[in-house]
Amino acid sequence: MTLRMSPTFVLVPGAWQGGWAWQPVARRLREAGYAAVTVTLPGLADGDDRAGLRLSDAVDHVVAEVERRDLAEVILVGQSWGGYVITGAAHALIGRLAKVIYYNAVVPARGAAMVDENAEYAALTRAAIAASPDGTIGLVRGQVPMLMPEADEQARDLFFELLVPQPGGYFLDPLDVDDVTTLGVPAGYVLSKDDRALARPGAEFASRIGLTPVPVSGGHESMLTRPDEVARALLTSALS
Repeated sequence: MTLRMSPTFVLVPGAWQGGWAWQPVARRLREAGYAAVTVTLPGLADGDDRAGLRLSDAVDHVVAEVERRDLAEVILVGQSWGGYVITGAAHALIGRLAKVIYYNAVVPARGAAMVDENAEYAALTRAAIAASPDGTIGLVRGQVPMLMPEADEQARDLFFELLVPQPGGYFLDPLDVDDVTTLGVPAGYVLSKDDRALARPGAEFASRIGLTPVPVSGGHESMLTRPDEVARALLTSALS
């Protein structure tokens, strides 16, 4: 792919996280000479009101942020559940996109909600959201090693302290759009070799859009634990 101008990376985090999760990678992309924007979605900043938020709110937020900044040649990157957000946003930003990159991310199937990607936990997740006073779902400390298997306990504790409850609608709502291959925009998939957190194997998600993942080391949160490698992988994918 030949880029017409220097691209801007728009980095969308996964569940429970804000734009802070992408800051180490964003810094390295900027040091390499590229613009990078980290996005915190509605309800995922400290102190946000999370009640009643739907997946469309997250998608609309990314679209509005790109349009507000009048960005062009956008490399739209999403981690984990953020794959839903970038897929939805891509359909509204087609004229501004250079590429869409999934990083340790779900590539959504049309009409399937995030909660239904893992049938084993779907009922438990729905029940937890229904029981929450504001319709959110949290992450328990015991799940952090699955997300960061390569990190020490101090790093895992800090990561856990930074997380906020996830608006339940973000997991419950499906996308009623086709996959990004229908848009005529290139796509990429970057996958950590030790990702233990995806609902399905990352290679299976990548195959939904006909891709073979570009491997990086580390686990699901390697943008925090391996930012040099993740930044290089994103640049390689963006410029290929």
